Amino acid sequence: MPSRTPAVARKTAFALTAAASSLALLTACTGQSSSGADDDASANTTINFWHGWSSAGEVAAVKSLVADFEKTHPNIHVNVVGNMTDDKVNQALRGGGDKAPDVISSFTTNNVGKFCSSGALIDLNPFFKKAGIDPETTFPKAMNEYTQFDGNRCTVPLLGDAYGLYYNKTAFEKAGITSPPKTWSEFRADAKKLTIAKGDGYQQLGFMPDYHGWETTTEHYAAQFSPQYFTSDGKSNIAKDPAFTQAFTLQKNLVDDLGGFQKLEKYRATLGDEWGDKHPFHTGQVAMQLDGEWRLGMALATKPKFDIGVAPLPVPDDQAAQYGKGYITGTIAGIASTSKKQNAAWEFVKYITTDTDAVVNFSNAIHNVPSTLTALKSPKLKYDPRFKTFLDIAANPDSTTSPASINGGVYLTTIQNFGYDYESGKAKDLKAGLAATAKQIDTDIAQAQ
Repeated sequence: MPSRTPAVARKTAFALTAAASSLALLTACTGQSSSGADDDASANTTINFWHGWSSAGEVAAVKSLVADFEKTHPNIHVNVVGNMTDDKVNQALRGGGDKAPDVISSFTTNNVGKFCSSGALIDLNPFFKKAGIDPETTFPKAMNEYTQFDGNRCTVPLLGDAYGLYYNKTAFEKAGITSPPKTWSEFRADAKKLTIAKGDGYQQLGFMPDYHGWETTTEHYAAQFSPQYFTSDGKSNIAKDPAFTQAFTLQKNLVDDLGGFQKLEKYRATLGDEWGDKHPFHTGQVAMQLDGEWRLGMALATKPKFDIGVAPLPVPDDQAAQYGKGYITGTIAGIASTSKKQNAAWEFVKYITTDTDAVVNFSNAIHNVPSTLTALKSPKLKYDPRFKTFLDIAANPDSTTSPASINGGVYLTTIQNFGYDYESGKAKDLKAGLAATAKQIDTDIAQAQ
């Protein structure tokens, strides 16, 4: 799989910050929908599509996607504007006007709750119903979940990202490990076997567990425990659901197993950037890596001196039957409530997100996971055999995502911040810390309502 550029990769480490920084703009989006769905989609018209892709290959893929749509809908012309950040999109959604987007895409699924609750994007449920398309049977379960909030389906999946386990097969063989770990207890044992000390550091680290370490975020760990972030009445559930206690305990055990927080952080400071050729998995300095589907192409492009294996992330020992699940996120698309061409915009959105060939071709071009169940099984998909792991994770009904919230990804940032304190030893009482974190999440959500 060719590399996925940093500009468009799922930058989880930065996504939470981006989500939080855009809240003010999203709050200002009043989403005044009026007669925008009164337009004649069969008339000659032009719509504006704003997206965030920026690399040459991906921009070309978007243009090809649009060109294919225009061939099937010759009366609808699409004006494409690329390299648009969420902040720019939010400003345009707030302002409206002829040059504002009719259709937008975003890499930040954490903002779906704000998009929906603010009315910045229209509810697509009536459009799906009129078109006779059932989202529940069209999209993978997790993708179906992260594109709506409180019954409002204001976004739709436009390709996705799935997280799995990359492992150094050569290092595994040297350590006498014959297969990737399927449970967390196996993972802990393998991580220790794969760790080779060198002075006061490491020649090779089995796994970098720290929360600052390239995709090892609290939500990615927690996903494998099938967490319920909120109760039915919208209150934070992290202090009551044992999944969170188990996920935090696992991570802390890994930190302790592999040398302790200070030693790991000292080593991490010497390692390469997540998006560069010197990523520690590429160089063999770290033997196992939690990451998304794009990492395979990025790693292969550096011509590593070892064989790369790909597998699902481990699961808790008492959930062994669910091995194969993972964390899912992705790109989303929606229609601006300020658009006066919502019917024409829907024809475009429907095509790029539900037409099987369109989804497959776009997936082949930018090497993301297809976002419909039919596309995930298409014989037209082209990929490295190892990429199938991510296709299976995306289709797995046990895979999970982070639920939408009225204040975006603020609750995830709050949980992550507690994670930093707990792994470093600043916070020592896990039960009390989770309770305090839950209270803060509830306070923040109440203030946002």
